[in-house]
Amino acid sequence: MAASVQHTVLPAPEFDKPVKILIVVSPYYSDIAKGLLSGAKAALEAAGATFEVVEMPGALEIPTAIGIADRHSNFDGFVALGCVIRGETTHYETVCNDSSRALQLLGLQGLCIGNGILTVENKAQADVRSDPDGQNKGGGAALAALHLVALARKWSSSPSGIGFKPQGADTIMAGSLDGNTTL
Repeated sequence: MAASVQHTVLPAPEFDKPVKILIVVSPYYSDIAKGLLSGAKAALEAAGATFEVVEMPGALEIPTAIGIADRHSNFDGFVALGCVIRGETTHYETVCNDSSRALQLLGLQGLCIGNGILTVENKAQADVRSDPDGQNKGGGAALAALHLVALARKWSSSPSGIGFKPQGADTIMAGSLDGNTTL
């Protein structure tokens, strides 16, 4: 049973500049969404991040909303929250697979996304996972987004280039015999 398994939770990263997150939530199962959202907000507030919340009708619209927000706004990261409960048709597989795949593709393009879309067999499983005092998957998704923002900031602050350094006191220009002659 998943509840008896120990999980490692990384501490929230610390930031020297403000972090702005967009939470995109589907309230299709409103009580579950409320728990996920509560956990995500608490995790972001504890880390000092600011956030905005937008609602989408279902899990399939969440990646599109994140893509639109990325193109038209200035968020550092995103949190996707929702729930898909298995039903009697294959619609469950479609929604689970396509929403997850779309979020993954956005992430591979460089977006910092914490995926908190639950994919469960029944409402009881969703209740445990969405409860901020239980498994707190909303808080976990928010922390995942923050860790990705921290990683992106760490690597974006590194000098970039293709092996060339800007000319400075310790740079010898090609064609210079003594290192002091500029061309």
